[in-house]
Amino acid sequence: MAEPSAYPEFGFRLVRSRSSVARARAALRARLGEWRAGQALAEAGEVVLSELVTNALRAPASGDRMVGVRIECRERGGMLRLEVSDAGEGRPVVRRVGALDTAGRGLALVEALAHRWGVDERRGGIGKTVWAELLAPGVVPGPGEADVAAVTVRAGQSVRVDGAWRTVCGVRSERYASGGLFVVIGLEEGPALRLQAGEAVTVRTGGSNASRATEARVRSVAGPVSSS
Repeated sequence: MAEPSAYPEFGFRLVRSRSSVARARAALRARLGEWRAGQALAEAGEVVLSELVTNALRAPASGDRMVGVRIECRERGGMLRLEVSDAGEGRPVVRRVGALDTAGRGLALVEALAHRWGVDERRGGIGKTVWAELLAPGVVPGPGEADVAAVTVRAGQSVRVDGAWRTVCGVRSERYASGGLFVVIGLEEGPALRLQAGEAVTVRTGGSNASRATEARVRSVAGPVSSS
């Protein structure tokens, strides 16, 4: 399981559909709003992300291969990094198009708007990751997010349940009759959560206020149980 990032970040996956471009833009817009980004950065970021996602969706790949997006704020809010990963082969290149051409301008826009951009091979998988970084002065990033095991959740953190944040008041471990381990997370409000020890929990880390309580979002909940 990945170590928590030192930077505020979040990621999501998109199905191979034209509607995914709009969904990616909306997700970026929402996060940049939380980070208090200016309008110019938000508009440039949406254009860049739209082009990267569009190219990823066009890359030849099997129909069930999803497109991954990661958005990260680096250098204490001074740099916005956008990454889009796909399972397609080849490496994108900037096309030099004429004034009357109506297509092929995607990466040229990325090159014009981004501080820098590039292509990396995906770690442990097929395909590639195309990334772009934009200068982001004045951004106030919130906490970052990273996947950890449910067994590592601690009292004082917060978990997201049905769209709302709940503070953890206690955690205990119990074993199945077969010997497996699960975790019961007690909440200040609502029933406790019962999770397998290794189930993925997204923990928020870092951020502009280091003293802020760490927050967590439960990705997969085995089902609520009454707190006792």
